[in-house]
Amino acid sequence: MIVSRFIVSKDEVDFSAIRAQGAGGQNVNKVSSAVHLRYSIPGSSLPPEIKERLLALRDHRITDEGVVVIKAQGSRSQETNKLQAMQRLQELVDSVSQLPKPRKATRPTLGSRRRRLEGKSARGEVKRLRGKVLP
Repeated sequence: MIVSRFIVSKDEVDFSAIRAQGAGGQNVNKVSSAVHLRYSIPGSSLPPEIKERLLALRDHRITDEGVVVIKAQGSRSQETNKLQAMQRLQELVDSVSQLPKPRKATRPTLGSRRRRLEGKSARGEVKRLRGKVLP
């Protein structure tokens, strides 16, 4: 289990209730149980390096203005949907809170270089044999 180092404050999150999509009979037309969560990254209390990493993410849920928009509509209960949306936001923040491991440069092994060259020469031989047949 991952322990969150940076907890997202509920005070910084805006919720708006909307009608859920999909099948649901009469209930879906009357009840606004789905939730839109909006969280402004630049206006949040997160540390600057976390904000930078969040804004650098190529995630469709983050707008050009740096607002995270999450839609939760899995449950018929609005409170459950709010909890699910908050959990998804926390997972997004947790995903960037840990620094990515730096890549260690490696060199190809002698065997892999030989196999690569053998494959290239075999392919060249196949292409050479496609030519005209001389009498």
